[in-house]
Amino acid sequence: MSTYISFILLPSVLSLLPRPKKPELKYLNSQWIVNLLNKIEYWVFNKRKAVLAITAVVVAISIAGIWQLKTIGKIVDDLPQDDLIYTDLKFFEEHFKGVMPLEIMVDTKKKRGLSGLRALKVYNKVDSLAMFIAQQPQMNRPLSVAEGLKFAKQSFYESDSLNYLLPNDFDGAFVGEYLRPAKQGQEQNNFTRMLRAFVDSNNQSARISVSMADVGTQELPVILDKIQNRANQLFDSSYKVTLTGTSITFLEGSRFIINGLKESIFWAFLLIALCMLYLFRSLRILLCSLIPNLVPLVVTAGLMGWAGVPLKPSTVLVFSVALGIAVDITIRFLVNYKQVLPQHNYEVIPSVKSTIQQTGLSIIYTSLVLIAGFIIFCASSFGGTFALGWLTSVTLLVATITNLVLLPVLLLIFQKASTRK
Repeated sequence: MSTYISFILLPSVLSLLPRPKKPELKYLNSQWIVNLLNKIEYWVFNKRKAVLAITAVVVAISIAGIWQLKTIGKIVDDLPQDDLIYTDLKFFEEHFKGVMPLEIMVDTKKKRGLSGLRALKVYNKVDSLAMFIAQQPQMNRPLSVAEGLKFAKQSFYESDSLNYLLPNDFDGAFVGEYLRPAKQGQEQNNFTRMLRAFVDSNNQSARISVSMADVGTQELPVILDKIQNRANQLFDSSYKVTLTGTSITFLEGSRFIINGLKESIFWAFLLIALCMLYLFRSLRILLCSLIPNLVPLVVTAGLMGWAGVPLKPSTVLVFSVALGIAVDITIRFLVNYKQVLPQHNYEVIPSVKSTIQQTGLSIIYTSLVLIAGFIIFCASSFGGTFALGWLTSVTLLVATITNLVLLPVLLLIFQKASTRK
């Protein structure tokens, strides 16, 4: 669609418009843009070592910042801290250890494996796992059938708190009548309703329901490993223990998005490299084009590390967006360079000068428009949108500088090297 608009619709509309007047073309010869392009040309031809040195220092500082970059994401961390949902969640975390759901399923692998008094052995293990979970500072007291059995025994013994325990084989003779599920057609008792909430229809699997704090994607795997290890100690291979719930879904979703975008950026770089190699048929041009596009991404990642902005689904999107725009700037510069090269008898220096003056104008104005468009996102109170705004703007600014300054310097350096050979 954009190709159709650019090559067919836009020229058709422009052909119907009147010829532009001189005041409307004044921006093409604006003094500040002319001075800026002249300064860029001066740095490219007279300060090459300084350009390379500054680039090396900036990249080194950025790499140090990348080591500070952390992959942390929380379910509501992009909401403003004064938002009602955020404040309510923090209140529950402070007083009730959170409300984020975590579900644990214990599968006996046997149909009706949780029926009768023989299920007490399984519920004892479930209770041991629940007690371990309750000891974790980030987790609330779990709910399971074991808790219901404790309440039932306590009720049978006239609400004696000392009998808030799981029934044993001796208690079963007295408590069993109260714990027997209602038969089909009979009115469901309280225990039957509770049983259906925590045990499947085949009496094969039981679940443990836990409410926990929004600890984030860095701390959550450590907690889950502790629970899984304890479950493996309590339940042998004849059982299957599965951890699930919204907390784990968010964790796995964050991992999938981040890893997927990392992989997509890698494949994007590979495809871009192959396309440029096909278009320009030169390894020298290929190297010159990839370096100015890598530097902005490295600088942005380093800036995120130094600024304490974590890598999460709402911020990792910056790299793919900025990469596509930065590559467009590079291709525009190199295509113009290849076009003016025959006009200057394949002399690199005059060709680079001509490209800076001709293409630099459109690159600067296009970048300013794009940066202005993305910087508007900084007015958002949503953390992910705010980060997308200023990070993308910084990346585009660095990409514009590298493509107008570093790219011509690399073209001149590689040309000298090939001339010596």
